[in-house]
Amino acid sequence: MSTATPVVAGNHTRRRQFKFYNVLVILAMAFGSIAMGYSGSVIGVTLGQPSFVAYFDLETRANATSLISSMNGLFQAGAFFGALCISYVGDRFGRKMSITVPAMLVVISGALLAGSTHIAVFLTFRFFSGMGSFWLLGAIPVWMTEIVPAKNRGLLVDIHSCALLLGYAFASWMGYAFFFVKSPHAWRGPLALQCVPALIVLSAMKWLPESPRYLIMTGRYEEARRVLGRLHEREEAGVEFNQIEAQFRLDNSQPHNWMSLLTKKTYRKRALYAVGLACGIQFTGVLVINNYSAIIYGGLGFSGSTILIYSAGYNTLAFGCGFIAIWIIDHFARNRLVGFGTAVVTTCLVVEAALVANFPVGPNQNNNALRAAAAMTYLYVAFAQLFLDGTQYVYFAELFPAHLRNKGMTIGMATISLMNIMWLQSAPSAFKNIGWKFYLCFIIPAYTFAIICWVFYPNTKGLALEEIAAIFGDEVQSDIYSPPPQQTSQGKDSDSCSLTVAPAEHKEKV
Repeated sequence: MSTATPVVAGNHTRRRQFKFYNVLVILAMAFGSIAMGYSGSVIGVTLGQPSFVAYFDLETRANATSLISSMNGLFQAGAFFGALCISYVGDRFGRKMSITVPAMLVVISGALLAGSTHIAVFLTFRFFSGMGSFWLLGAIPVWMTEIVPAKNRGLLVDIHSCALLLGYAFASWMGYAFFFVKSPHAWRGPLALQCVPALIVLSAMKWLPESPRYLIMTGRYEEARRVLGRLHEREEAGVEFNQIEAQFRLDNSQPHNWMSLLTKKTYRKRALYAVGLACGIQFTGVLVINNYSAIIYGGLGFSGSTILIYSAGYNTLAFGCGFIAIWIIDHFARNRLVGFGTAVVTTCLVVEAALVANFPVGPNQNNNALRAAAAMTYLYVAFAQLFLDGTQYVYFAELFPAHLRNKGMTIGMATISLMNIMWLQSAPSAFKNIGWKFYLCFIIPAYTFAIICWVFYPNTKGLALEEIAAIFGDEVQSDIYSPPPQQTSQGKDSDSCSLTVAPAEHKEKV
């Protein structure tokens, strides 16, 4: 048992736990999420730009299909290396630095993609764009998770996913707008605009707080106390500070290197859950449908600006459903939400495949059936955003303790990028050669994951990050867990949150 000095006996308040400042800094950091969403999805509308296709001769080149595959393959290869940076930079230099560096990468790569004059240059900076984007994708929810209170963690961290989807929608509408620009360089506009949200978050970074959990991990206790006091209501800030401090002293005595994720049973279990979650959600084909929407709608018989308007509508619906998901996520168990969502979106994929298989495009095509197939992609993305997209980022961050959270997010993001390399690299050839049969590759694995997640995955909703350790069988500082406040005889919550704090000696790092 840990020899750590007991520091707290108190309850989490049932009143609002966060201050307006907490929401404000989350919204400011969400511009980084918008940057990731925009840069991650802009290729979908770029491939639908006639000026882009003409500029790089993608209609006449013999290797056009492989070049299109490489545009997404290299982005995901960069994403893998970006994911690997989350842990090293975030643990060594801070959570804020782990967001600042990739935001700079997105700005630089976005500018050079927009200025590309040769296909080799474009492909090269797709790699760096992917590196910056996926680094942001994992680093931002880690920071958000560590600055919000347990009660509203799902709601506040899901702003990351909502902002991500706003980036998708913004990219789609910019692609549609620039379609009508009569210039051989019209395709450059949407690519250049990906720099804007990244520049905004870089400008705001000076005023955003560092994660209090990172501050405690590096011995900066008083700074952590001040940050929590600014972010959360007084009672909650006191409880959280003592919980974080007590659990950190215990966790710090445990192994926390990469090898421990394999050798320590409870850590290995978390890592396997993270890999399974990443693979399972990617088996729904969500990124394939988003990135190749122009090809998919083209295969349904649409052309020109109609393809781009369908893509824009798809991403706008995704944003709307992502916003609704903010208010849903904290009302359902995490595992049930993901399991149910996976089953529903996969069912949409089954119907989509059946419609495309039975009503092919041709001289006597059934236009109503093809419109129904397009509508099914809309239902697909609606359910994916309501139940899956935002939940996965919250879930990844919750699965791991503070000293392993960046490593855990690295595992999740790296797995997603590896899965996407496989799917996105093969998708253009698959759509060209086997058509609707490509959907079958997703259906059985996705249904299998839905069952596994529903039955075997833990529910982490509503627990303080330091309390989640008990679910996995880790040792928990005995005095950090306290049950929710009980009802008083008058029927009201007892919110006094009386703390008993034992003096603890802290030595600030110089």
